[in-house]
Amino acid sequence: MFLLGYDIGSSSVKAAIVDAASGKCVASDFFPKSEAPIKALKEGWAEQSPANWWEYLTQATHAVLKESGVNPADIKAIGISYQMHGLVAIDKNLNVLRDAIIWCDSRGVPYGDKAFKELGADICLPRLLNSPGNFTAAKLRWLKEEEPEVFEKIYKVMLPGDYVAMLLTGEICTNPEGLSEYMLWDFKENAPARFLMDHYGFDPSIFPDVKPTFSEQGRLTASAAAHLGLAPGTPVTYRAGDQPNNALSLNVFNPGEVASTAGTSGVVYGINGTVDYDPRSRVNNFAHVNHSGQQTRIGVMTCINGTGILNTWVKRNVAPEGISYADMNALAAKVPVGSQGVTILPFGNGAERVLENRQIGCCINGVNFNIHNRCHIIRAAQEGIVFSFMYGMEIMESIGMDIKRIHAGNANMFLSPIFRDTLASVSGATIDLVDTDGAAGAAKGAGIGAGIYKDPAEAFSSLKVIDVIEPASDRRPYLEAYARWKHELALKIESVE
Repeated sequence: MFLLGYDIGSSSVKAAIVDAASGKCVASDFFPKSEAPIKALKEGWAEQSPANWWEYLTQATHAVLKESGVNPADIKAIGISYQMHGLVAIDKNLNVLRDAIIWCDSRGVPYGDKAFKELGADICLPRLLNSPGNFTAAKLRWLKEEEPEVFEKIYKVMLPGDYVAMLLTGEICTNPEGLSEYMLWDFKENAPARFLMDHYGFDPSIFPDVKPTFSEQGRLTASAAAHLGLAPGTPVTYRAGDQPNNALSLNVFNPGEVASTAGTSGVVYGINGTVDYDPRSRVNNFAHVNHSGQQTRIGVMTCINGTGILNTWVKRNVAPEGISYADMNALAAKVPVGSQGVTILPFGNGAERVLENRQIGCCINGVNFNIHNRCHIIRAAQEGIVFSFMYGMEIMESIGMDIKRIHAGNANMFLSPIFRDTLASVSGATIDLVDTDGAAGAAKGAGIGAGIYKDPAEAFSSLKVIDVIEPASDRRPYLEAYARWKHELALKIESVE
């Protein structure tokens, strides 16, 4: 018996087949092999073609079926993880009306800010746990205002995972976690946030039906099955945004547990057992995958858009041509903690929630032409990313999170000893590195949704910690570098206000 998981990212689409009995991943692959294109038609915009997601998913499915040799009839459930906050609009013929507006697009900021001002913090924060901000609903309001001819043709709007599920099953639905990504879940009423739909002028009928996160959400159609080489009727039994799913993949379900990831964007995501929020709405709060009216499980998230994308930019523009990331880490290791005074603010990938949706850009400070070289820039970039994580973690702690241990996949920037040592030492938290990923996690989520596993404990009983990173015995150099970084950030924020 096997389970299939998909992870629909902005860089690639990954598929994984998991043996349900052993919990082991028997095959995984991703496409494209170079980063998927993101269209930036204007500054602060980011769009992708949903057709590309389906193309990459098809390639990944064929690859894992070939690699594993698994009989498609033995795949008993499918789970979907996806890039959060994207907006896909379709017409009554189920055709996409325009390219998807994805997570790192900033065009919704003024619309979210306007709604927050008009509705007021006393309405929005206790019910949404956030300001409307730059989330999916604000992007949809932009579409209503700026492309009314497109908006008028809308039959349904969907998140990326909802759209892919529709292509698989022909069913259009979402879940409470998904609607909380739109910023359209009312935590006071435990229902869709009609007050914000009404304020934006949205007809509720354009939103998908709401089903539980772990439940049957449709079955694979004959045409989709033939296209992908899978068995018709295979149920889709789980879906979640990539960060809640990353937490699930790392067995993070309960209050006080924390997950982190550092791909194109970077996230620290902790579980709160009470309904609380940051009064300045600098961290995000979503319904976690196991949240319900009977059990409060809020995912508190700090997200830094400029994470792996900064490291990639440094590799492309600063590091020697043709160098690997491992070689970059070796160059950075030649420089002491704190990069001898060089600091980098990694905020060059759109509006940052942690900065109250400001766009301050990426800034490199403290360079001395006589002593600094590319090694300092490479290290300062990684340190700057970690310090931005810490900045958000301090806000999370201010609303009740107690971050003592961080669970992370052994992937992306967590492969860098400098990155993970800096994070452990500046935060004082121990990091457990686990060999898993979002696609494998989505497969196990499908196993929970299909009833193959009785609970998450059984689903993730085979998860193993492969490395443990403890804070440095002397944390002072890290804390001093972080204090200098925060000072530079304060000056930059003051200069743009």
